[in-house]
Amino acid sequence: MLELARCSVAVGLGRHLPPRAPEHPAASAPLLEPRATFITLELEGELRGCCGTIEPRRPLLHDVWYNAWASAYADPRFLPVSGAEQAALEFTISVLTPLEPVCARSEAELIAALEPGADGLVLASGPARATFLPAVWQSLQDPREFVAHLRCKAGFSPSLPWSEITALRYRTETFTSAEDAALAA
Repeated sequence: MLELARCSVAVGLGRHLPPRAPEHPAASAPLLEPRATFITLELEGELRGCCGTIEPRRPLLHDVWYNAWASAYADPRFLPVSGAEQAALEFTISVLTPLEPVCARSEAELIAALEPGADGLVLASGPARATFLPAVWQSLQDPREFVAHLRCKAGFSPSLPWSEITALRYRTETFTSAEDAALAA
């Protein structure tokens, strides 16, 4: 999958739309199952792009292909990745488990139900929603801060009642190019 993500970024350079995902007729069944992924790109330890899907929409291989391209060229927070940057990019692929509702009648119950470092979280209200991957716990270790920042990211008013918010959790299986390089060494 890491090779596929790198290929998507290389082939996508200079394109305004993602290139068509290559066919993989010999791919194993799990790679062809619909899965949701996020691709995080870092350059010299700094975030360079991160895009993904929260719910499965396409086969895992296609989701990785599209989200790698989107992270490099369509993340609105960054300029598109340049050809000179490509070789130094570090990739993290996060494959999400299915979303599971968190039964919490209050924000305090949600905070108590979270497992820091393991849970990814989606907060939704009407059409607005936002997520933090489990990796965000590295910079927001306090569950109260984690939830407060996610509410802010979603654009929720501080006065939005908890009864109007839906909370969903997930876990991720991650694959990183940094680990891949360490294993090859």
